[in-house]
Amino acid sequence: MLVGSVVKRVAVLGGVRIPFARAYSAYATASNQDMLTATLRAVVERFRLQGERLGDVAAGAVIKHSRDYNLVRECVLSSGLDPHTPGLDMQRACGTSLEATIDIGNKIALGQIEVGIAGGTDSISDAPIVYPRSYQQLLLASYRGRSAWQRLSPWFGLRPRDFKPVLPAVIEPRTGLSMGQSTELMAQQWRITRAEQDQLAYDSHLKAASAWRAGFYQDLVVPYLGLATDNNVRADSTLEKLARLHPSFETDGTLTAGNSTPLTDGASAVLLATPEWAAKRSLPVLAYLTHGKAWAVDFAGRKEGLLMAPTYAVPALLRDAGLRLQDFDYYEIHEAFAAQVLCTLKAWESADYCRDVLGLPGPLGSIDRAKLNVKGGSVALGHPFAATGTRIVATLAKLLAGDAGAKRGLISVCTAGGMGVTAILER
Repeated sequence: MLVGSVVKRVAVLGGVRIPFARAYSAYATASNQDMLTATLRAVVERFRLQGERLGDVAAGAVIKHSRDYNLVRECVLSSGLDPHTPGLDMQRACGTSLEATIDIGNKIALGQIEVGIAGGTDSISDAPIVYPRSYQQLLLASYRGRSAWQRLSPWFGLRPRDFKPVLPAVIEPRTGLSMGQSTELMAQQWRITRAEQDQLAYDSHLKAASAWRAGFYQDLVVPYLGLATDNNVRADSTLEKLARLHPSFETDGTLTAGNSTPLTDGASAVLLATPEWAAKRSLPVLAYLTHGKAWAVDFAGRKEGLLMAPTYAVPALLRDAGLRLQDFDYYEIHEAFAAQVLCTLKAWESADYCRDVLGLPGPLGSIDRAKLNVKGGSVALGHPFAATGTRIVATLAKLLAGDAGAKRGLISVCTAGGMGVTAILER
């Protein structure tokens, strides 16, 4: 729980992101630093923060070059903020920017800072390409040499295989399975059909396209490098088109390029503060961050599904808040894969799973699907790994602020490594 015995409330003042772009498209030559810097500059401009010293800026990237060891601080220095503003690099896979939001929120709640920014960025297009460890060891052995011979002799071990680059991959080291392969196993366990997955993906695209047409994202997204809208949204998507796609991870599988998130580049950020800090600057409070929770599952022995950690985190979050799963006006569940969302919802509806695995007296129950990802989800909008959390926070805060009858929204993000990050925003 964020607030407990401390007195500071955590206000969400809003967020900004650049359009999310399919990998190797609009941002093919942009780096994580380029994208996060552009996003922070947009936050500074939107909220008139030029020359302001903030308490902290926490953000991160999942796929990073070694040069980016101090990525966030470097972005802060180019953002327009007072250079005395610190920057913190964080990483919890796809939950990175939601974790950063909770971190900044906790510091505000504890009275350590009055205001801060949370965010995330990721580029598939500018992924680090390295050479095999054998080549690295050869270089280091040569570097350590004290004599000419000691520096030269390691090079006699050079082999053609040393020049084969090693590309980053979304593979779990503990299982050797890709995230898609792991989700196929989950879909089999929970009997999630291809038709169900395609329907969720279709709904995601149509809701995202509708939100863009209605102008919902107009003040949440700033143009970048010639791109003004998310370029993965398919307004012309149909169930028939989705049904024609071949499985992506298993020959007889149900996950396709259409019902999975695309590889994506992008960045996002949100501004958090005390209500008093916001009032002094005449900035409206859109919502309050009240609770956050992270969890993990034992997936390494294939006892549990890789992306099932939110099934644990959400009931723990609900216990903290004294709420039921049905006590929310909006549900923002990250669509890593349509199957993952459906597995999670089915698990919460299962009396056996909730009793035997989660230790609950009964099932959490179902949610109103009309309240799920109402402005589109990651399948349609895209998923730059570390940027998704604050994309969701900004979206949910705007939804709550614009709905006089709404009280609260639930955020759930699954991550690589068998983890999940969840949060609650309230009016």
